[in-house]
Amino acid sequence: MTLSLWLSLVAVCMMGAMSPGPSLAVVLKHSIHGSMKNGMLAALSHGVGVGFYAAASLLGLGALMLQFPTVYQVLVYLGAAYLAYLGIKILLAKPSADELQIAQQSGNGKQALQDGFAIAFLNPKLAVFFLALFSQFIDPANLTFKVGMIMCVTVFVIDTGWYLLVAALTEFSKKRFAFTKPSPWLDKLLGIIFIILAIRVVISL
Repeated sequence: MTLSLWLSLVAVCMMGAMSPGPSLAVVLKHSIHGSMKNGMLAALSHGVGVGFYAAASLLGLGALMLQFPTVYQVLVYLGAAYLAYLGIKILLAKPSADELQIAQQSGNGKQALQDGFAIAFLNPKLAVFFLALFSQFIDPANLTFKVGMIMCVTVFVIDTGWYLLVAALTEFSKKRFAFTKPSPWLDKLLGIIFIILAIRVVISL
């Protein structure tokens, strides 16, 4: 792969990572409600999920999903259901300013890892996206392991790097504007956003 071709791939991946959507909402959720560490854990596991689809697309999973649209639709609906679940969970949570509860939320790294990976893994559109994207940069007949690794690592680094930056900027904003206590209205807004995203995922099918 030439440098110019790789830079083109980087540019497309950056635009894809920076586009707002469910992934951004999940990282913000854990960064705002928990800590920068939780936001970064969500970013890291999300990058793993995206990297999985990038690798799977090179192995033909994207094409397989197009041949079996029922499997594709099931995964999309599962993703929408997960988004709705996160939204409802936030809306039904009892608001509390108790410092112990905040500390417990801040240490819930396992949930951050789960949500970050799930929101990527339950988005089969990534497989189709990478299938379409990679087809513009490689010739399947001449694809080598080295080129495939470069492409997958590029996708992982860009996606993870962007959401790590989002988590860091969120933490900076919390400290800069003294936004350290839970806000009921912000919680409700975040929950509603998740539900709206879930509806949008279903409608876009």
